[in-house]
Amino acid sequence: MEIKRDYYLDKLIKKENNQLIKIITGIRRCGKSYLLFNLFYNYLINKGIEEEHIIRIALDDRMNKELRNPDNMLQYVNEKITDTDLYYILIDEVQLMDEFEDVLNSFLHIENVDVYVTGSNSKFLSSDIITEFRGRGDEIRVYPLSFSEFMSVYDRDEMKGLDEYINYGGLPLVMSLKTKEEKIEYLNFQKDNVYINDVIERNSIKNDEELKILIEIISSSIGSLTNPSKLYRTFVSKGNKTISDKTISAYLKYLEEAFLIEKSKRYDVKGKKYIDTPSKYYFVDIGIRNSLINFRQLEKTHIMENIIYTELRKRSYNVDVGVVEKREVIENRKRSYKQLEIDFIANKGSDKYYIQSAYNIDDKDKKKQEIQSLLNIRDSFKKFVIVYDHFLKWQDDNGIIYMSIYDFLLNEDSLKV
Repeated sequence: MEIKRDYYLDKLIKKENNQLIKIITGIRRCGKSYLLFNLFYNYLINKGIEEEHIIRIALDDRMNKELRNPDNMLQYVNEKITDTDLYYILIDEVQLMDEFEDVLNSFLHIENVDVYVTGSNSKFLSSDIITEFRGRGDEIRVYPLSFSEFMSVYDRDEMKGLDEYINYGGLPLVMSLKTKEEKIEYLNFQKDNVYINDVIERNSIKNDEELKILIEIISSSIGSLTNPSKLYRTFVSKGNKTISDKTISAYLKYLEEAFLIEKSKRYDVKGKKYIDTPSKYYFVDIGIRNSLINFRQLEKTHIMENIIYTELRKRSYNVDVGVVEKREVIENRKRSYKQLEIDFIANKGSDKYYIQSAYNIDDKDKKKQEIQSLLNIRDSFKKFVIVYDHFLKWQDDNGIIYMSIYDFLLNEDSLKV
């Protein structure tokens, strides 16, 4: 089963031979290696690049253990370059090589090479490495399968597909498993033996129980505003008073660096400024999130919000939580001010969209509640309400566009109406 990742493949093609190191990042098991070693490699072959001019090195392969030594790697590559034609260097899991920053910078001194690497853990995106490659690196962030990528190989209808996607997420290998039990077993294994252990080992966390409690709290409250102080109070309510809000803040950073979660900050629409705290956290893969809480709390309302967030991020939007102020005059003519929340403000270049996620708008009061924040925005950028249902896209008298979750997820240009 070949799953096309055309969105990312096109990104790599557009960055081809741009004199920068193409750095492919993302959560483990999301398909980075497949993108580089299969899809991009086949693209190069099909466009006429000779195999001898494509140097592929998988550093997680035991047979390439010697190439984890930086000097061995440089010697190996130099020996492969035998003419002045362009060579493509493809390296998987580059962080397994010692001093890989120096090696990659050395490749930039070779005029006839184009370099592509993958990496997936916190070490690979630490602040010093980002500084090291400033102006010389070009990051391509890869997410697990989007729903449209999922449906490209799914053999049943959209409704059944979305139900399965909501339960088991978009890790590519999940799709090759046939039964519910196999999918859950795979996700549980990845959660315990890859994702959590990776965070614990790389950050030398001694009290792993605290980290697991934090992950469970975050998993149980996706789409809720929170901060380290609020999370600390939750720990205390559970009888754990040994952890500090400073430690919680560090753990949240570790989870972000491991690509498990992403933080969405609050943005004051009228004041045009960020509000430091609280923020929202979303999971990069909903299947892993479900596994972290043993497939409990599978409420579609919050999961739908998480899926919309990751879809926007996959489409390269910066995504914030919006805050807009509503003024009201009460009986004694005193003014009151109420803050209303916009689920998402999606920005990319000059494009900006305001988006509400609503499981349903079946009754008048529910609809009024969902659009209240949108009605208080005074600029002319497009406003959407995405609903978990099948219906034709339509626009009300206020200019608000109502869209089915299926239309939004299955059409990458769904917001460009």
